[in-house]
Amino acid sequence: MRVLVVEDEKLLAEQIKGQLLLQQFSVDLATDGADGWFKLSEYPYDLAIIDLGLPKLDGLSVIRKARKQEIKTPIIILTARGSWQEKVEGLDAGADDYLTKPFHNEELLARCNALIRRAAGQPDPLLRSGPISLNSRTQQVWLADDEVSLTAYEYKVLEYFMLNPGKVISKTELTEHIYDQDFDLDSNVIEVFVLRLRKKLDPDGELKPIETLRGRGYRFNLTVE
Repeated sequence: MRVLVVEDEKLLAEQIKGQLLLQQFSVDLATDGADGWFKLSEYPYDLAIIDLGLPKLDGLSVIRKARKQEIKTPIIILTARGSWQEKVEGLDAGADDYLTKPFHNEELLARCNALIRRAAGQPDPLLRSGPISLNSRTQQVWLADDEVSLTAYEYKVLEYFMLNPGKVISKTELTEHIYDQDFDLDSNVIEVFVLRLRKKLDPDGELKPIETLRGRGYRFNLTVE
């Protein structure tokens, strides 16, 4: 999952990025509202974390512009302690959740995961698709009763598939959602990840959970419960 963090306190921004990276998120940073708005309007994000007190363009303006342009990316606002007015203004502007500074990393991660799942229509952290199960909180994957060992990027690809069952997903879309913005979008590495997933999740070739659509991308065909 790809997250945009818009925070002008560089130390805090790096701390948030570090925590998100540990949880296998891909993270882009912006240190002012103008850059944050540019990134949010130009790149596809699964979540944005936006401070309200930003230089150049304040966080409320970024959120209002995003919703006016019908950008549906889930947004968590960061606010100063005790400023309930900012929370109300942020939610009214179109934010989906808020977090008060200072905050615990565990709460931030839980809210991020919950919003991403809610946006995908999958509120439960445990996704089941036939014999395949994925826990987005613990980042564990099982095939029937056996836990499957996946690399970080294999997990990212599978999670994106399972959050978007039945959807045709291009290689470009997958790349944009699992890598940072400066990754080479022409890379064929996605094909390698999909091949590995097929071998690990469907060793006998019976399930066929990932369909290749020539010239269009992939589709995850197992219904997610």
